[in-house]
Amino acid sequence: MSKIGRRQVIRTGLAAGAMVAAASCSPKKEATTGTAPGVITNSIKDVTLRLIGTGAAQSKEIKAQAEKDLGFKIQLRALGTEENNQIAITQPKQYDIFDGEYFSLPLVFPSGNLQALEVKKIKNWDKIVSYFTTGKFAEGAKVNNSQGTAPFKVMYVKDKDSKEFSPTPTDWATLIPFQYNADTLGYRPDLTGKKIESWAELLDPKFKGKTALLDIPSIGIMDAAMVLEAAGIMKFGDKGNMTKEELDKVTAKLIELKKDGQFRAFWKNFDESVNLMSSGEVALQSMWSPAVTAVKARGINCVYAPLKEGYRGWGGGIGLSKNLQGMALDAAYEYLNWMLDGWMGGFLARQGYYSAAPETARKFMKPEEWDFWYEGKPAATDIIDPFGKKIESKGAVRDGGSFEERFANIVCWNSVMQEQTYLVQKWNEFVAS
Repeated sequence: MSKIGRRQVIRTGLAAGAMVAAASCSPKKEATTGTAPGVITNSIKDVTLRLIGTGAAQSKEIKAQAEKDLGFKIQLRALGTEENNQIAITQPKQYDIFDGEYFSLPLVFPSGNLQALEVKKIKNWDKIVSYFTTGKFAEGAKVNNSQGTAPFKVMYVKDKDSKEFSPTPTDWATLIPFQYNADTLGYRPDLTGKKIESWAELLDPKFKGKTALLDIPSIGIMDAAMVLEAAGIMKFGDKGNMTKEELDKVTAKLIELKKDGQFRAFWKNFDESVNLMSSGEVALQSMWSPAVTAVKARGINCVYAPLKEGYRGWGGGIGLSKNLQGMALDAAYEYLNWMLDGWMGGFLARQGYYSAAPETARKFMKPEEWDFWYEGKPAATDIIDPFGKKIESKGAVRDGGSFEERFANIVCWNSVMQEQTYLVQKWNEFVAS
């Protein structure tokens, strides 16, 4: 026999299976796929999967490559974090694929609108960074699990039909991870006039009216806590699960700072943060790694500060709507497996994200790219972003160093707190003040 690729076998099998299913269905019965209701597809190329999310997967380049490699269509819908979660919880028929963060799962998964994922169907499961699957990192490498919603805490459910998280590995996962990072403050050295080394410097009167915070309550409040703790104003038992008293104190201090003019703005999305920094409206702010990369791509020096107090960590992954079944479900698993094949990991690495399966991503990166982004080594050549723009010159070193150095310096994780409703109420008071 000539060699036949795995996906070719699956596509052929799915097409044949669909014809059999179509022949046996009564005229009134509808096949559930990601396409319009009532349409029965005879080939995987007729499947369209609808993806909602907030992160880097909302990229026309990723969409184009996935469609090219997989043979079916993907529709993207970019949303804010709160709206993304709300739709996932309340409108499961409006999406097939949910791109979200692990910290959102205590809100989203108990709704029953995501189906548990069968681990054995993920071919590169054993290549996923062990922190996601076991809670442990590379041998000898430290990582802080105690504060916030570390991804492995919500990685598994007890069985196929369970809505309850399992503290130990099972055969059923909530999301398949594909990206994660260690977040910190971004700044422009030409505007700060100095190296930024502490979260506390967001409060420096020197930068009055030139700072910004992320306006996503669950995350912004943690950045604020990092700032206040670094400044010696407050001490928290768990920045990822604050008490009402702590939330009251944080909010009161933030309102005081806002009324005093310390903050220039509060941004909700990637583009807003890039524009604030690129325009010079802010000198120092909450920031995401690809936003820093985007500023650099405009020829502006921007630093993702390796602060002495450490990073706020997060992890993102893909989950599937409970409504997916049949050919559409098989296609969705194909997309999950494609995410970990390496192309997406290499693409995201050039923006500063880490791949959940670095071993496969490395195959799609030049040696000098891997050395810069993962090993923390000086760039052997100029570093180019995924869109062909130069972002670092030869000899530059990644802010914060190697993957292990940065990851081991995470001190808290994005989180949904027990007092989440109260948190949102207090945060809204602050933003509206």
